[in-house]
Amino acid sequence: MTVRAVVWDIGNVLIEWNPERFYDAAIGEGRRRAMFAAVDLHGMNERVDRGAVWEAEVAATAALFPDWAPEIGLWHARWLEMASPVIPRSQRLLRALQARDVPCLALTNFGRETWAHALSHYPFLGSFDRAFVSGRMGLAKPEAAIFEAVEREAGVPPAALLFTDDRRDNIEAAAARGWGTHLFDGPGGLAARLVAEGLLTEAEAA
Repeated sequence: MTVRAVVWDIGNVLIEWNPERFYDAAIGEGRRRAMFAAVDLHGMNERVDRGAVWEAEVAATAALFPDWAPEIGLWHARWLEMASPVIPRSQRLLRALQARDVPCLALTNFGRETWAHALSHYPFLGSFDRAFVSGRMGLAKPEAAIFEAVEREAGVPPAALLFTDDRRDNIEAAAARGWGTHLFDGPGGLAARLVAEGLLTEAEAA
């Protein structure tokens, strides 16, 4: 079936997401490793992605681990440094599809407040035809229900969706529903896939 819409993950597809790199620079690799071993920071972030209030969740986690409280607080105070920079070629591919009037949807695990914060710094994230944000939906990838919600609300058959994400579990969940998928490992591979699908020319995907 011809692709009728492209569905984009955000973190590590359009914008780099690397808290470990940030903390290595901020407090040193050794302390970062010790903190991540002691504190489930990614679990904290997943709760935010599922709808927990960002600042309150970070503060609650800091209160549980007072020895690491200042460092945990950076997850709120300096979050944007973890969610950067933009991946330029991916952004160009998005714009090229939009210039061709190809519907582009976002499907992302993001908190309500972190999504709003990202929008204020990366205005292009507001250009999607529709953004499906886990924190606003109370659902998260790779749960089947979030993919079902996209199908229902976008009104596009699964086989006519092309989904790109950097996580294999999310790709497998979409494929299980009949979506077209592309495991993102860099913008070059995605560009080639978009050309192969007839969505862009090689010049447009450059």
